[in-house]
Amino acid sequence: MKATMFLSTTSLSSLIAAALLMGSVGAGSAAEPAVADPDAKVDYSGTISVLTKFGLQQLSPFFTDAAKQYEKLHPGVKVELIQESDDSVKGKTKALVASNSLPDVYFTWTGSWGENFVRGKRAVDLTPVIGPDTEWGKTLAPAAVSAFQYGGKLYGIPLYLDAKFMGYNKSLFKKAGVAEPKTFEDLLSACAALKKSGVTPVSFGNKEGWPGVHYAGQLLAYNVPQATLEKDFVPATAEYTDPGYVASLKQFKQIVDECSDGSGTNGASYASALQQFSNGKSAMYYQEIIEFDQATADGALKREDFGFFKLPVPKDAKGDVKAIEGAPEGYMINTASKNIPLAIDFMRFVTSAENGKVLSAPPYGQPSATVGGYSADSMNPAVVDGLKVIADSSYLMPWLDTANPPRVAAAWLSGLQALVGGSMTPDEVMERVKEAAASSK
Repeated sequence: MKATMFLSTTSLSSLIAAALLMGSVGAGSAAEPAVADPDAKVDYSGTISVLTKFGLQQLSPFFTDAAKQYEKLHPGVKVELIQESDDSVKGKTKALVASNSLPDVYFTWTGSWGENFVRGKRAVDLTPVIGPDTEWGKTLAPAAVSAFQYGGKLYGIPLYLDAKFMGYNKSLFKKAGVAEPKTFEDLLSACAALKKSGVTPVSFGNKEGWPGVHYAGQLLAYNVPQATLEKDFVPATAEYTDPGYVASLKQFKQIVDECSDGSGTNGASYASALQQFSNGKSAMYYQEIIEFDQATADGALKREDFGFFKLPVPKDAKGDVKAIEGAPEGYMINTASKNIPLAIDFMRFVTSAENGKVLSAPPYGQPSATVGGYSADSMNPAVVDGLKVIADSSYLMPWLDTANPPRVAAAWLSGLQALVGGSMTPDEVMERVKEAAASSK
């Protein structure tokens, strides 16, 4: 991506897809609201369609195998899968909504993205079957379920937990005489030492736009009080005046300038940055816990050389220092489904403890949101340790591009890319975000 353009084609198309999705969802063409009936009898016949975000080669077998197992248990049922990737699912969802052909079960993020399905009456109220006092609800992590709460009701089925960590190569750190950073200032010092040793400190590909959003989100959680953040996520109350916003962007720019190959960051993809880290060409890479196994799968980096830490807390942080950037991801049930009980039953099967253990173990490495849904003996030890950090965190900072309405999300994405490229300052980025928030009221 070129700094003068602000957004790559992929990122721009994703934003347009999100914007059109929100308009379509609110267009009044959706089905009537539906509430799950805990006493409904399941009719094990017919076809249920499922839109997943597991389209990548290493992930797609999970839903494929789960569907086959479910069909074997219930011969009268056919599970039709639509498997998309992290980026393509946005455009696919927009197209399905626009044509009123949303599947029975569909992938969703938390925040504003999921809220629009609720507002458009396309998501079944699952409170009666997934609430904290229900049989199913007791098998799922409470924080993960509550992340899909809108208007006091529960609409989403969390599949896995996620959060961002800085992965690092222990051997490269040792070679450069660098210890694991404990403070933000330590991180910058480590970057300087690693550069002197001849390696790129942090591989950072921001072609898609959202990788930069993840850095910013963690820093915002540290520098801006949670109550202020959540107030600013809502257009009616958004102000974006807290000084922690500009402070966070200044710190983000320091990471870009002092730790990454800043000149090529906006032109490099997220996947290429992961590959650079995996091949031992960089010492650090800011990644999701669901990518820990990928980082050590095929490259030169061995599992025993992989370490991780939370992005360190900056000095004088005014926010929540125990917060972590991340959010559960999951699925909703379409109100227009002709067999809602069957769709719910399939997702109960997918989120069983047995399937959770499969999902959490290699080659998938997606930490299940199901209580008891993982076995430490079969998992990457780093993933197990990462889950403990998530459990100890006081707040899961949602992704800025899904927590905010489309115009504000677009402002964050384009503004941060411009900041990375050097064509905007932190203050200018925040002015753009404020303008977008004002126009969204």
